[in-house]
Amino acid sequence: MSQKFTEVSVLGVNFIQATVQQFLNQVYQDSLDRQNRFIVTANPEIVLTARANHKYAQIVAGADYTTADGIGIIKGAQILGTPLPERITGFDSMLAILKWAGQHHKRVFLLGAKPEVVKAAVTKVEVKFPGIKICGWQDGYFEDEDAVAEKIRSAHPDFVFAALGFPKQEYFIAKYRHVADAIWMGVGGSFDVLAGFAQRAPQKWQDHHVEWLYRLLKEPSRIGRMMALPKYLGLVYLQKLTHKS
Repeated sequence: MSQKFTEVSVLGVNFIQATVQQFLNQVYQDSLDRQNRFIVTANPEIVLTARANHKYAQIVAGADYTTADGIGIIKGAQILGTPLPERITGFDSMLAILKWAGQHHKRVFLLGAKPEVVKAAVTKVEVKFPGIKICGWQDGYFEDEDAVAEKIRSAHPDFVFAALGFPKQEYFIAKYRHVADAIWMGVGGSFDVLAGFAQRAPQKWQDHHVEWLYRLLKEPSRIGRMMALPKYLGLVYLQKLTHKS
């Protein structure tokens, strides 16, 4: 039985009001019940994209669970007076789900990233979580979406992790989730980190909520993307002032 979490709206995107463990427990139960679920792990960039693109906003609104992936979402909810319990990041959630999937011999399909990255990710998953059945994988460099969807359908997965980057991964999941009663989750660049092609911020940086700064120092070219955060916070404060008045 699916639990309906209370939701908190941040600039028009509804986030589940749940702890990491509450969310994960629900996902595990959904999988045991063979439920079809769509998970969006949203950061400020995704929120801004949804504000600017009505079709994308509808897709995000159609997700079963949208989690606060990013300290910006937590801060935004606090500013608006509707706090969320904690961050629920895509990468950490994926690792926890993979561990559980291994313990329960679940079938997993990995979709996205460069060919060498997804191959390495498959190997890493099989070694680290030996009980998992990798029922299929596909890199993100494809043109025929229908053929990929058929590949997923034929694999009969319990979980589909789509590392296509936003908004592509959400568009793909929304269009094709009907082909398998699985847990479908967009995970962005998580395969790169999982496979060792990219490095996540050290734990101290994570604990102090400055992963974004670590990534910027490692990849200065991200400065354009980082400008989304001040724009997002400005809109949050504007919403707060508007509602007060």
